[in-house]
Amino acid sequence: MIEVDRVGRSFTVGRRRARKTVHAVQDLSFTVEAGEFVGYLGPNGAGKSTTIKMLTGILAPTSGRIQVAGLDPSRRRTALARKIGVVFGQRTTLWWDLPLKDSFELIRHLYKVDRVLFRRRLDELTGLLDLAGFMNTPVRQLSLGQRMRGDITAALLHSPAVLVLDEPTIGLDVVSKAAMREFLRRLNADHGTTVLLTTHDLGDIERLCRRVMLIDHGRLTFDGTLDDLRATVPEETSIEDVVARLYTGGSASP
Repeated sequence: MIEVDRVGRSFTVGRRRARKTVHAVQDLSFTVEAGEFVGYLGPNGAGKSTTIKMLTGILAPTSGRIQVAGLDPSRRRTALARKIGVVFGQRTTLWWDLPLKDSFELIRHLYKVDRVLFRRRLDELTGLLDLAGFMNTPVRQLSLGQRMRGDITAALLHSPAVLVLDEPTIGLDVVSKAAMREFLRRLNADHGTTVLLTTHDLGDIERLCRRVMLIDHGRLTFDGTLDDLRATVPEETSIEDVVARLYTGGSASP
């Protein structure tokens, strides 16, 4: 479902004689099969966001090849949008001053979703995410947890095969976070939706992901199961301790 083959992405920063090249992603390769739920971890500045932007077509790679759902993201961005859903925890795709239900209706038109299929999907998501109580509320008046449920719904209304999540539980309270995790688990298990999750909340990773990839300084440093990850630093007892050790100079082999 996702193929990344020796991908690099560089940026030129500064002016005139002070210009320099920054390699945000270097020689990155991995695949994600249909139906997998994969965590993509790394410290700030490691290259996670750059990778996500390339996978969704926002950025084109400087080198290498990417395919998502059989498409080149940067060249087929419009076609790809119909096959993927994207949620950025710190940015909303909803219309700020419109009631939530009106945002969903606009999204239906944008994606040209059949009205009957749209209603069926929205009814399902409304029940699973408990949206009924605030469908008529303007987005600007929603709590963070309510807005995140709205953003997840918006990303899934066109039934994408791939869901890319960037910090989907950021800022949520304990109850909202647990509800969001359970929904994502069921989405993957019941519908076979392929999910790529980036997060700094390792509780999300432990509860949802069967596979974890670590990136640091633009390079993949680990790709395996949670048990494999723990085994890289066997004296540590928690996944938080293991990842913290690896971020600060411990070793791990992909």
